[in-house]
Amino acid sequence: MDKHTNKVMEIEREFKDALQQLIEGKERHPYRVLGIHRTQNGNSVLFCMIKGDSSPQLKFNSRTVRMERIFGCLYSAFLGDEEIDLATIRIVVQEGNSTSEFYPPYIIGYGLSRDDIYLFKKGELFMAYRTFGAIRMKIEGIEGTRFTVWAPRARSVSVIGDFNGWDRTIHPMENVDESGIWNVFVPGDHSGLIYKYSILTEGGDLLEKTDPFAFHTEMRPKTGAIIFQSNYVWNDGEWRKKNANYSISDNPVSVYEIHIGSWIRNSDGTFRSYREIANKICEYVKPLGFTHVEILPVMEHPLDESWGYQVINYFAPSARYGDPDGFRNFIDTLHVNGLGVILDWVPAHFPSDSYGLYRYDGYPEFEYSDPLKERHPDWGTSVFDFGRPEVMSFLISSAIYWVDEFHADGIRIDAVSSMLYLDYSRKEGEWRPNVFGGRENLEAIAFIRKLNGAMKKFFPWVMMIAEESTAWPGVTRSAEDGGLGFDMKWNMGWMHDTLFYFSEDPLYRKYHQNSLTFSMWYAFNERFILPLSHDEVVHGKGSLYRKMPGDHSLKMANLRCLFSYQYLFPGKKLNFMGNEFGQDEEWNHSFQLSWHETTDILRKGLTVMIMDLNALYRGRKPLHQTDFTPSGFRWIDYSDSDQSIISFIRRTSDAREYLVCVFNFTPMDRNEYRIGVPDQGTYRVVFNSSNPVYGGNGVTPETVSSEAVPMHGFGQSVELKLPGLTCLVLEHMHSVELER
Repeated sequence: MDKHTNKVMEIEREFKDALQQLIEGKERHPYRVLGIHRTQNGNSVLFCMIKGDSSPQLKFNSRTVRMERIFGCLYSAFLGDEEIDLATIRIVVQEGNSTSEFYPPYIIGYGLSRDDIYLFKKGELFMAYRTFGAIRMKIEGIEGTRFTVWAPRARSVSVIGDFNGWDRTIHPMENVDESGIWNVFVPGDHSGLIYKYSILTEGGDLLEKTDPFAFHTEMRPKTGAIIFQSNYVWNDGEWRKKNANYSISDNPVSVYEIHIGSWIRNSDGTFRSYREIANKICEYVKPLGFTHVEILPVMEHPLDESWGYQVINYFAPSARYGDPDGFRNFIDTLHVNGLGVILDWVPAHFPSDSYGLYRYDGYPEFEYSDPLKERHPDWGTSVFDFGRPEVMSFLISSAIYWVDEFHADGIRIDAVSSMLYLDYSRKEGEWRPNVFGGRENLEAIAFIRKLNGAMKKFFPWVMMIAEESTAWPGVTRSAEDGGLGFDMKWNMGWMHDTLFYFSEDPLYRKYHQNSLTFSMWYAFNERFILPLSHDEVVHGKGSLYRKMPGDHSLKMANLRCLFSYQYLFPGKKLNFMGNEFGQDEEWNHSFQLSWHETTDILRKGLTVMIMDLNALYRGRKPLHQTDFTPSGFRWIDYSDSDQSIISFIRRTSDAREYLVCVFNFTPMDRNEYRIGVPDQGTYRVVFNSSNPVYGGNGVTPETVSSEAVPMHGFGQSVELKLPGLTCLVLEHMHSVELER
């Protein structure tokens, strides 16, 4: 028996149980078995897992020794008692006529900070993507990939992929300090290779799971993660510098909401890439005058029909449209063209696909384990366990990741209401009250506050926007004041009431004027954005165009009034793609917009009007500086329901700087219509929604002079020629001087 065999047997005796666990794929601490081990008499032996039936050799210190198979793919090599130059070690494998060399894993440390482990488990590792996932790095001078994953109740975890023949015995992972965080450093260049995690559950089942922190993935229906390291060089320095102190309160925010997969497609119906579509969007959206583009979720998701709202990979842009650097280029291109980017993000729920987050290690880890909390009743998906610190670190890191790594300017959070209420869409007996007996999800509330606080700490200029459909108090109030800490909230009530009003025949609108004006009672309770979003043009609801009464001409006139009302009412603005030209068909995610309709003369006119409304909104301070301030709005008359006319004033803190807005919501011309105005003098019409340029036929004088006829609480009034289905905006001439 040679000394190599003796030493192997000696090591085997020392590590008998561990070797057996390793061979069976159950070892939780492979670093105590694999790698180089020194015996009590000073000799060293290397243990390594090598795939295939080759006869490997080990090179080190300018010499070569044979490696002996112990069992299966477990090999050993006797190194003797000399000092080992770790930089010289290589395993040489002969396969047929080819020879390959690689640096053996488990020789050097795994490069994981104990502080990161502590913060992750405390719920305060807010940039966990710098710790978890497949990260290309150099440890002790050796290039490789560090794999890190959280699977607290797994019996063992291995990384499997193209680099090890998808054999789970080759790269078992270390359960670092029994923290439930598994890690291994695999030397070599693995860029672009596919991988997953093989998880042995406590019950003995083997699962193949995607990496929750994957930065890139395969194109669906494939489910592998891809090792990716960005080499993108950004060009948006000027944009970032300009927006570092951005405030939404007194700046215009006009958002164009888009679904990348259906805005435009190739002629054969296939998707265009991030890079291909970026310039197209800029060429189209920038001239329209929008300030931001909001993207329906691009985080990787398995089901096209979910539009991205059922996310599995919270750190990977969808491979449908290219790689992560392609998406970086997309945002960079929009920034260079002066357009901000808001990303939809979904922490409310996730799908239960077997390769994803669901029962990640055989047990509920990311989702609630309580059967009365763990399923989302509306979508049949899983609900995140917002009270678990590790889940909090995961989700907050995801939101911050898209700002840090992709330069997003805003995060819009979907379905916030479903997070806040324990009984959301649940019947009696299907939900469990909180510790105080209430229906509020206290864990979700704490999570949201922590998320918004963390974002503002690192990126104070980023807009945090809530889609919250109830009257939850203080959504946009600071957490210190008892609120949730968002910057803005979608005004769903305004959207529903306004669309209800406009869907009514003008003959009957006089009975529903309260639907149009009611939202002013709460318009300043929150900082609102006024959405005409994708939610209102799907699932049989029809397009905005189809909601409008009348023939084609009347539908377009109603749309012109609708958008005018949106732009002049207090609040920031959002419109879904296709609204700007009055698309006929409701939105279908499987097809591009009906671009052929834009040749219609009335639809062309509507697009021009949207362009002018954006210019008016951006260029006139009364329309954007006081969106969240009650003093910036005053009714002139909201009570003329018989004629379906309303009028109001938008103004700045300077009482001399204001605009008069008048709406006629019936097709009847009102040629001698009088309203009160604040000042004596001449008023100029700066906007007329019935302008022939927009496809209307309503001609009004360019200026009108006030008269000393008291009305609506003012000493002065003006008499207007007010065409049917028209909005007029008037500016006092001294305001023009102020602008100059």
